[in-house]
Amino acid sequence: MKHSYANRKITLFAIFISVGIIFVARLMYLQIIDDSYPTLANRNALRNMVIYPERGLILDRKGNYLVYNDFVYDIMVIPHKVKGIDTNEFCKLINIPREDFDAKLEKAYTYSPYKASILEKQISKEMNGLLQGKLYKFNGAFYTQRRSLRNYPRSIAAHLLGYIGEVDDKMIKKNSYYQPGDYIGMSGLEKYYEDYLRGRKGSRIMMVDVHNREKGSFQDGIFDTTAVAGDILYSTIDADLQEYGEKLMAGKVGSIVAIEPSTGEILAMVSSPSYNPSLLVGRERGNNYAKMLLEPQKPLFDRALMAEYPPGSIFKIVQALVALEEGAITPNASFPCDKVGMRVGCHNHPTATNVISAIKMSCNPYFYRVFQRTLSQGKSPNRFEDARLCLIDWRKHVLSFGLGKSLELDIPNQRKGLIPTPEFYDKWYGKDHWNFYTIASVSIGQGETGIVPIQMANLAAIFANRGYYYTPHFIKKIGNNTDIDHRFKEKHKTTVRDEYFQLVAQAMYEVVHEPGGTAKAARIDDIVVCGKTGTAQNPHGRDHSVFIAFAPMNNPKIAISVYIENAGFGGTWAAPIASLMIEKYLKGTVKRTDLEANMMKSKLF
Repeated sequence: MKHSYANRKITLFAIFISVGIIFVARLMYLQIIDDSYPTLANRNALRNMVIYPERGLILDRKGNYLVYNDFVYDIMVIPHKVKGIDTNEFCKLINIPREDFDAKLEKAYTYSPYKASILEKQISKEMNGLLQGKLYKFNGAFYTQRRSLRNYPRSIAAHLLGYIGEVDDKMIKKNSYYQPGDYIGMSGLEKYYEDYLRGRKGSRIMMVDVHNREKGSFQDGIFDTTAVAGDILYSTIDADLQEYGEKLMAGKVGSIVAIEPSTGEILAMVSSPSYNPSLLVGRERGNNYAKMLLEPQKPLFDRALMAEYPPGSIFKIVQALVALEEGAITPNASFPCDKVGMRVGCHNHPTATNVISAIKMSCNPYFYRVFQRTLSQGKSPNRFEDARLCLIDWRKHVLSFGLGKSLELDIPNQRKGLIPTPEFYDKWYGKDHWNFYTIASVSIGQGETGIVPIQMANLAAIFANRGYYYTPHFIKKIGNNTDIDHRFKEKHKTTVRDEYFQLVAQAMYEVVHEPGGTAKAARIDDIVVCGKTGTAQNPHGRDHSVFIAFAPMNNPKIAISVYIENAGFGGTWAAPIASLMIEKYLKGTVKRTDLEANMMKSKLF
């Protein structure tokens, strides 16, 4: 009996020891090896919050706001806590359909049952105030989180400023800084300068009670980090000039680009039709974007950077300069103004006796023969090979004017345009099957040439500077850093000698101010405007109206291009609009109010 009792005692003792070991082992596992228990416990008492920084502001060249920030709130949900609550009441409170709530909750649960996700974006300050007194009813499942939202004091410059949007999975994989629900620059300056504008996120750990009410910072905030606001962008844009240009282009399709020649700073960039940038902000952004995609005039399309047009007669100046540099003509070269055997017609004006008069009168036959001589210089006894070799040299000169290539602006999505190569024509016509006569329309800026409006304005800046340009750009200062990108300080000289640009400046003066010039509508009292009209043929409808100019003639302050689709002669629409922009910029006010009113009220589509 004694032996049996002793065995039972040993057995019971072993059981107690085993249970104790199991409890100790489990406790060690939970506290040392497995961190899920304290994590789950903390999630019930602590709230990890992202502190979104204020996005950097964008100012114009005078210090006026182009973009600033307002504040909205996101409703956050912790999915595993959405149990036993009246979801219908909550949906009614925030005014969303129950099916939308269920879909968003499912998406949040898929991401993480325990981490907070955005349930409803960008509610107003007023709605947030209403919610704060009622969220305690919902088991701590919801709270609100503040973030900044873009705001625009003027409804201008939508294309160049760009817009922001929510990141997608591809963006998150590409850059670990971004998490679901974050926003990023999608276009324009917002996209190009994203790394400066976004700032740096902070974090905060808050203690909350069972009703989701905040009870203060965890351990007095020693684990919190401060959000750092984004940098301020000081732009080159003149907001007054930009707004004026958009008013002039109302009811028209096309663009205006204005540049300060001495620096390359872009003063205005108008693409028409445009849109109110506020339409791509807030909860209706997606709907508004979808609607604009369907509009026939394509207001989302940035014509100043993306539209590739035939340059028309403004290209004749480039043809003249290349021919002079190549020695194909002299400044006093004279050609009869006729159309005998020609594919281009005369505009019923006197014979051009030199390059200046040919530019002034925009003589088509003259520049037909100029290009003919440029591509027929006897560089090979074979006329096809001669044209090929001459085109190679011609194209090298043309590219030096910033045409046919990206200008490397500080904004995304600029097209290069087209300056054709021999290989281009080989593909079209076959090698040794083309020469000048095959491609003669290029002589007057038609045919296979394609130029983007920003390049046209830069061309005007080259003529203003008498042979060089600075890379056009939109930003002159970032934050406290006054040193702009070194690329914008580099002078780009053309391959044409300086002496020929004085001749061009005189010709552009006569286009505006001398009898027989094609741009008398660009004249301004007390301002010497130098310009060149263009009427670009359009196979799909009425011709396009084109004008480039700079002013004043000496020490120019502004260079400009105006391109209006389906508007006819350059001197009728583009030239007067450009002159109004010049007057507005140089004088601050416009005295030609009748002309101004006519340009603003005229609708061409």
